[in-house]
Amino acid sequence: MYSPPPDPSTAQRMRAHHDRAARALGVTYDGHTEFWGWAGRTLGRAGTLNGDRPVWLRLVAAPEDKAAGKLWEGSAAAQTAFGSLAGHRPTLLAVEETVGEGIVYRAELSEHLDMPVLSADPILRAPADFGPGWWEDLRTVLGTVASTATDRIAVRQEYIDRALPEFLGVSAPENICWTTAHGDLHWANLTGPSLRILDWEGWGCGPYGYDQATLYAYSLLQPGTADRVRECFPELGTPTAWAGEAVVVAELLQTVSRGHNRDLAGPLRSWAERLRAQSVPEAARPAGMPQS
Repeated sequence: MYSPPPDPSTAQRMRAHHDRAARALGVTYDGHTEFWGWAGRTLGRAGTLNGDRPVWLRLVAAPEDKAAGKLWEGSAAAQTAFGSLAGHRPTLLAVEETVGEGIVYRAELSEHLDMPVLSADPILRAPADFGPGWWEDLRTVLGTVASTATDRIAVRQEYIDRALPEFLGVSAPENICWTTAHGDLHWANLTGPSLRILDWEGWGCGPYGYDQATLYAYSLLQPGTADRVRECFPELGTPTAWAGEAVVVAELLQTVSRGHNRDLAGPLRSWAERLRAQSVPEAARPAGMPQS
């Protein structure tokens, strides 16, 4: 969860449109707690639908010329592709859009979860204790996602070709195994003690192991949990997952270069050294893994 946008007019505008969408969709707020996204791009609040059904109303805003594409349509596309994933993904109930002064506002109404996310931000900053069932559910869900065909793209080849030389000092592999990924699998998008996975707007094709490596990266400040991630996903550290790991490390080192995630810098650089020490593999498709 991020802070409200520093510009008071942006916060006021987002709140006003969130209130308008709530009235249009029949949502009554349960309280005044706000959940802001990066730079005030999104605003979420809990409420009830028609006075009794717990719901979550998320508002996203973008200029008219950018209100389209992968991120804009991701939640609705995920609902069509995955449904509830056996109860591990909140169901999208309704979508409503309006335009005002060159900005499009998209309100997405979903089921509200009866359990908290596991971290206030993507990085896990305190030890987390999950039963084996939680990890088994996570592996099963990611397997279902990976085997779902899509033409959506979570990680672009052009980015890989550019970022790996810049941030890891290695060339991109010639052959990468691509599978479908959630695309933003971190601790602020996971709940416990029962597993729910949130924030599906960025899902699409990524290098094999991308989701698993993302979760591992955001666990690096808690070595016990990081080890548990590797136990759950033994594909990490294999040649087939090398590209997925390398992309995650490059992405996060890029954020470090911009002044973010600085507490991950040391572990990320150590991880990058391990990846450089391995030969860049010719990625082969895992047995039983369909091409997207």
